[in-house]
Amino acid sequence: MVFSSNVFLLYFMPIFFLVYFLTPKKVRNYVLLLASLVFYAYGAPDFIIQLVASTVANFFLVKWMCKTEKRGLKKLLCGLSIIIPIGLLLFYKYGNFTMENLNLILGLTGHAPLTWRRILLPIGISFFSFQSVTYTLDTYRGVNKPMEKLTDFVLYITMFPQLIAGPIIRYCDVADQIRSRESTMADRLQGFYRFVIGLCKKILIADVIGAQVDAILGPANFSLLDAGQITDIFTRVAALDSTTAWIVSLAYTFQIYFDFAGYSDMAIGLGRMMGFKFPENFDNPYTSGSITEFWRRWHITLGAFIMNYLYIPLGGNRKGKGRMYFNLWVCFLLSGLWHGASWNFLVWGALHGLFICLDKLFLGKVMKKIGKVPSVILTFLLVNLIWVFFRIEDFGLAWLLIKRMFAFEFTLLPFSANAQLYTTMIVAALFSFLTLTKFGQKVQEKVYFTEYTDIQHIAVWIVAAFAFVFCVAALNATDFSPFIYFRF
Repeated sequence: MVFSSNVFLLYFMPIFFLVYFLTPKKVRNYVLLLASLVFYAYGAPDFIIQLVASTVANFFLVKWMCKTEKRGLKKLLCGLSIIIPIGLLLFYKYGNFTMENLNLILGLTGHAPLTWRRILLPIGISFFSFQSVTYTLDTYRGVNKPMEKLTDFVLYITMFPQLIAGPIIRYCDVADQIRSRESTMADRLQGFYRFVIGLCKKILIADVIGAQVDAILGPANFSLLDAGQITDIFTRVAALDSTTAWIVSLAYTFQIYFDFAGYSDMAIGLGRMMGFKFPENFDNPYTSGSITEFWRRWHITLGAFIMNYLYIPLGGNRKGKGRMYFNLWVCFLLSGLWHGASWNFLVWGALHGLFICLDKLFLGKVMKKIGKVPSVILTFLLVNLIWVFFRIEDFGLAWLLIKRMFAFEFTLLPFSANAQLYTTMIVAALFSFLTLTKFGQKVQEKVYFTEYTDIQHIAVWIVAAFAFVFCVAALNATDFSPFIYFRF
């Protein structure tokens, strides 16, 4: 089940909140837990039992870990608690990738390929695995005490607003809210507004752009296509002039941002309606003046996870500059692999790691010297180029698109050629770079973080309700509404 679907918008969400707010406060966690399990089972019924079983096992392993005073046993239990979610992640996410590459090696050495049953990837497995790891490690480090109630822990792992695609929430940031929270009328209204903002980003911007990107590049997963369809995609890309090739790459750059940021807005809004304060996940990343700054603004909770649970344990910057560069590059290499079990994601992560290291060496100083606007433009164009490897699994096709972008065969396209796409991209660009001006910063602060008065709530609620209905109507006019990060 996705947020941008009739099932969720017209049935699941209204029924859930009706039941949730009609029940006593002491029962609401159970209502949320049951709804979360139903939500996940709707999309991944074959995996729900493993999800719950692994979560229950982790709960008792961590409790045992905290009770024992034997250091060796404590480490062993901590390791087991981490192995369970990471083991499931490795099996489901990288099983096919491992077998495909093993068979490639066997083929090169003249051996017969191995046969295996392809493994279906459960939605959201990366996010629930990471949250399990944060709970275990933070408890082991003494950052927080273990959960007392099993149901509270299962709720933390499976909570439906952020289970599928984040934000990644550390247990210590939400533990008190799970035990006790208030949901005022202002919280419910503000949460609804934030949800609608995300819904608009998703349906009115990301989906409109994404449909056009897919029309040229085909689906992101080439395994869904036959040889003839792949040949047609190569033929289309090879025929692109440089103007159209840049439009395609820029379109995807806007699509992935408004798709993922829209989901995060919806997750934060749903949580706010229930009284949860989830962390922000995006902070205008395309206004960054360097790749380092981009990663402080893009998928913020993933960046925090990498910093706390990978970069620092590897030694961070405490063991000399050489080791620091190595640690940074490894972290982003693994970040790329986390995004998907394919070599193109590894390249995407390696490129980001490379430019972050270059920022530390000299590029960051160069960007500061040339000024804010030029550095933002250069960083945006670089991010745009690297997104090509994220979007296209086939290296041949990715390189072909980049070659067409730099073929210098530019044309003037009439606006009427694809007016809807161009208009939507202009709107996306305006919102992406809005905060480069003081006026834009004030507008964003007003829209996202202002606590409205009663009279203001009436006006804003009318606008939000109208936008919600419009989004539902737009959703029913098309069958294209995937969430990009559901693959990860």
